[in-house]
Amino acid sequence: MSISIDDINGDLLKIGLLDPVRYGMIFKVPHTLYRGRGHRMGKKKVLSEKDLRGLVYPSQNDVLCIAQKMLGYDRVLAKCQDGYTRVCRIRGKMKRRTWIREGDIILVSPWDFQSEERGEIFWRYTTAQVEQLRKEGVLKID
Repeated sequence: MSISIDDINGDLLKIGLLDPVRYGMIFKVPHTLYRGRGHRMGKKKVLSEKDLRGLVYPSQNDVLCIAQKMLGYDRVLAKCQDGYTRVCRIRGKMKRRTWIREGDIILVSPWDFQSEERGEIFWRYTTAQVEQLRKEGVLKID
């Protein structure tokens, strides 16, 4: 009975005593395992708006607004419930995960300076959530 070096190496690999990279025994890896820097950059998968739960209410400093016009990059022109029209910036965490369209109801936090002109978007309401806010009397703009 003859034993080849491949048999010994295979047995050592199975029990974890031989490191294939260290000893030059590199194996083919499926192309699906090669990922670039942005492989985690996709948005979260949500099957329907009914699956989303939890209603975020505006605090003292926050204002409900309607997205009027997309200005490009991460900026939105929004008409707010307090009467001002603000140029709002989409928060970095929301940029790729939540898509904002014209006519969406959004929650804006006005900046400390230029509070009548600028703000930051940190929440977008779904249609079911908008109806709930209207029933409760929190949302007063159309």
